Amino acid sequence: MTPEHRPPVGDRQDKGRAVQEMFASIAPRYDLLNRVLSLGVDRGWRRAAAAEALAFSPRRVLDVATGTGDFALELKSRAPHTEVVGSDFVPQMLDLARQKAGARRLDIRLEEGDALDLPYPDGSFDAVTCAFGFRNFADYARGLAEMWRVLAPGGRVVILEFPPPAPGLFGSLFRFYFQHVLPRIGGLVSGNAGAYTYLPESVLAFPDPERLAQMMRATGFRTRWRPLTFGIAAIHVGDKE
Repeated sequence: MTPEHRPPVGDRQDKGRAVQEMFASIAPRYDLLNRVLSLGVDRGWRRAAAAEALAFSPRRVLDVATGTGDFALELKSRAPHTEVVGSDFVPQMLDLARQKAGARRLDIRLEEGDALDLPYPDGSFDAVTCAFGFRNFADYARGLAEMWRVLAPGGRVVILEFPPPAPGLFGSLFRFYFQHVLPRIGGLVSGNAGAYTYLPESVLAFPDPERLAQMMRATGFRTRWRPLTFGIAAIHVGDKE
């Protein structure tokens, strides 16, 4: 996304507020819905992404758009001596993350922060992660630039996300599920049908995996990616040399 194609600042702020309000409203049922709607497969995706993030034994990891902290807790449980910081701009999500961390007796820092203007110095983390939050960014290029900025030389960024369904029979079936079944289930369980209409819309509007890889390379990352579960999810890995 070149500068001339970035959303205007006002549009970014409007989208940011809308996303913030939406996730605040569904926070209490967010984890349950993730388990139900993915049939528990999302746990395996997080394990795979965490293995990539921890491959070089980072000392400090920042989990951007941490939500209720699932991925930050996965990182900490796998690497107890690594400092893990989870950042999100939805206080209600962070409250739930703190409860989960306390219940599991895992010591992670959970702080309010905007992914497009991270409140951390340059080069302050050895790894930066984002699990199922990147597509909600109002400006992908700016989000990547912020990840690059706070990442130390030699560090790694790992993005776990839902790409648009690929062409073919499975992609068509998944697209039907996403557009017609998921919003109904999500609306019934969460009480907010709009949130689970937004989910498929955000996935369908998201760049395909190769386009995201190109954006990461344009930021400066040496990049690779791989699909998970027939392409329902994808892991993008970017190394800062």
